[in-house]
Amino acid sequence: MNVEETELPGFGVRKDFMTQSGRRIGVVTHRDGETELIISTWDDPDSCQASIPLTGDEATALGNLLGSQRIVMQLTEEHKEVPGIVTRQFTILPDSPYRDQPMGRASIRTRTGVSIVAIMREGEVVPSPGPDVVLRRGDLVVAVGTEEGLEQTATILRNG
Repeated sequence: MNVEETELPGFGVRKDFMTQSGRRIGVVTHRDGETELIISTWDDPDSCQASIPLTGDEATALGNLLGSQRIVMQLTEEHKEVPGIVTRQFTILPDSPYRDQPMGRASIRTRTGVSIVAIMREGEVVPSPGPDVVLRRGDLVVAVGTEEGLEQTATILRNG
């Protein structure tokens, strides 16, 4: 996938790519820090068909949603021939007892046998996070294990 980056003098930067259906989807990052999700036609990236302003939290959430889905799909594909192994993602909620705590405090692997394989944070992937990685509100934790272990993991992340 080819992502084009265009400087918009005095305005910011546009990054976009062409979809298979012939539309350009992109993000404009303004100099003042504002972010816009944009949709344009294939032949004229400057003719914006849709523009959706995003707050910082909304841009982060969208990045996490899109990025984590790709990781989960890839892991699901890799584990589909392993009976009993499932991939799931969990969001660290504001009231999680492990929010702002090192991941190791939850002892997920020891307590459930589940492996945390990645964390999606602000559109970035933290692959193979160690026990010292601090969990933050809104993090998407990608885990692999048995269905039972993943249910236990959900309970632990929610209730302690």
